[in-house]
Amino acid sequence: MKRPTRQKAHDTQTETEAAEQEDVQTCPECDSSTLIRSSDGSEVSCEHCGLILEEDAIDHGPEWRAFNHAERESKSRVGAPTTQTMHDKGLTTTIDWKDKDAYGRSLSSKKRNQMGRLRKWQERIRTQDAGERNLQFALSEIDRMASALGVPRSVREVASVLYRRALNEDLIRGRSIEGVATSALYAACRLEGIPRSLDEVSTVSRVERMEIGRTYRYISKELTLEMEPVDPKKYVPRFCSELGLSEEVQAKANEIIDTTAEQGLLSGKSPTGYAAAAIYASALLCNEKRTQTEVADVAQVTEVTIRNRYQEQIDAMGIHN
Repeated sequence: MKRPTRQKAHDTQTETEAAEQEDVQTCPECDSSTLIRSSDGSEVSCEHCGLILEEDAIDHGPEWRAFNHAERESKSRVGAPTTQTMHDKGLTTTIDWKDKDAYGRSLSSKKRNQMGRLRKWQERIRTQDAGERNLQFALSEIDRMASALGVPRSVREVASVLYRRALNEDLIRGRSIEGVATSALYAACRLEGIPRSLDEVSTVSRVERMEIGRTYRYISKELTLEMEPVDPKKYVPRFCSELGLSEEVQAKANEIIDTTAEQGLLSGKSPTGYAAAAIYASALLCNEKRTQTEVADVAQVTEVTIRNRYQEQIDAMGIHN
């Protein structure tokens, strides 16, 4: 007679639990299961009685010690990690420009000329076709613009990934490489929460602002990028820092933005202009006055925009001149 299916499942579960209990290692001295491993992984000891259960384990770290970054770089025998900011992801080798042999001795003039020719050909064969040359030029443009904007490394990686996706889905056809690269960088800034306006991006680009905006809308639609509206408060710390304003002004500007945004004044307004007007108003309230021209130059908006947003905000806050 066969066992019922429910009984089989119960027996299987019991056997599994017994096997798991056998796998749990305990201390033979005090029967404690609280075991700790040293930082280098060479010893396993009991936390209660201190008995060493395992020692001389395999150390998977390097066999050398380094106490600073320079020693770590000189002793390491591996290259840099792969990166999306290079067309070959940094996997190809390069010929060093120092013109020295393995022992650190300078090369002869004949060898230097030979190394120069090899270095030139090595640069030429890194790109095999027009697609790789396109990608190499676009990624170099992204790196140049990102350096000019002062954005972190993560934004460059995201921008490079977006451009690669656009290239693979054939979204570059009929558009300039610079325009798509700039749009990818602007989209990466928004995805990573780095406040950079379209005007700031266009100042470091070689294409017009209108083309950047048009290409950005097309890429974000085709790549289904989920873009949230830019929060004006993200611009406040940078603008206040460039204007030399205190943290009190910064806190008051954030308060003005929160209060007026709850009343629906932010809808359809430029976030940079809205932040600039809040900073201008808070500077007046905190007796750290800055002129409209100074605030407009930092925020890259017009004085008319600041005056209009400023009047709306003080009316909403119930503040009278």
